[in-house]
Amino acid sequence: GTASPRRAARVGCHTRRSVERAAPRVTRTGVPVKSENHKLSVTEKIGYGFGDLASNMFWQMFAIFMAKFYTDVFLLGAATMGTMMLVTRVADAFFDPMIGTIADRTETRWGHFRPYLIWMAVPMGLTAVLAFTVPDLDGTARTVYAYATLMLMMFAYSAINIPYSALLGVLTPDSKERTSVTSYRFVMALIPVFIIVNATLPLVRYFGGSDTSPYGWQMTMLIYSVIA
Repeated sequence: GTASPRRAARVGCHTRRSVERAAPRVTRTGVPVKSENHKLSVTEKIGYGFGDLASNMFWQMFAIFMAKFYTDVFLLGAATMGTMMLVTRVADAFFDPMIGTIADRTETRWGHFRPYLIWMAVPMGLTAVLAFTVPDLDGTARTVYAYATLMLMMFAYSAINIPYSALLGVLTPDSKERTSVTSYRFVMALIPVFIIVNATLPLVRYFGGSDTSPYGWQMTMLIYSVIA
């Protein structure tokens, strides 16, 4: 006999669910989403970890030697430097969520976040070298240069590091794999600490002859930027 309308509806609903389960999930750009069982290779995990190695080459340089550079080499007063650091961090606090929103809404054939790792690599290195360059300026002009280059450097760092961090969430939907990738990332992030602590001052002395040589600091930051 003819199937009842209720039974037909149940059959149709079951068929739709079967099709949905069979069809691969895709992103808004049409790229298939990796399945829950996808396992990242060791090479992929190390490759992702290299991103933190590169970012930490800059961050450790800023964290360990920025104050020494600005007071002993750039010759900024301690109060001026402290105010500059505060202003820069406040500005960066507003910029960080903005770049996160922009990156999430970015639509390219390479996805939302990966393009920023390519687009911002050169600006990151360039602004870092400029920040560790002592200009032939005096007084207010030198202070303005310090503010501008430090702020641009922090913006460039955020523009590459925030999308990089967000990339972890789309590498794989498997939470165990994400935890594994994070462990590789943290190990790779320790390598720059060793390099910066042990190599920076010897490199500055090699290129400039002393710990306070502007040329020595500029060349050292240039080498780190090329490596990263």
